[in-house]
Amino acid sequence: MQVTMVHVTVKPEAIQEFIAACRDNHEASIREPGNLRFDVLQDPTLPTHFVLYEAYVGVAEALAHKETTHYQVWRDTVAPMMAEPRRGIPMNGLFPES
Repeated sequence: MQVTMVHVTVKPEAIQEFIAACRDNHEASIREPGNLRFDVLQDPTLPTHFVLYEAYVGVAEALAHKETTHYQVWRDTVAPMMAEPRRGIPMNGLFPES
């Protein structure tokens, strides 16, 4: 299982717009072949901090996500909303076993 945890800090005035863009990306991503999870998380103590938890059955499926139209629309839409560059941290998922 290939997991990526994407940390995003958005500008305070863009929080709701960012959430809306993430909903669209989430809804399309969970229908991708090989997607196991696509969670959008918001830090309750720092509302401008988000984590996208993306789990795919393997590296190829995770890479294919970056080629989708919905990902590219999300990427371009949220870029000006970010207070700093997003950080994607790839992880090997151990449990649950896929």
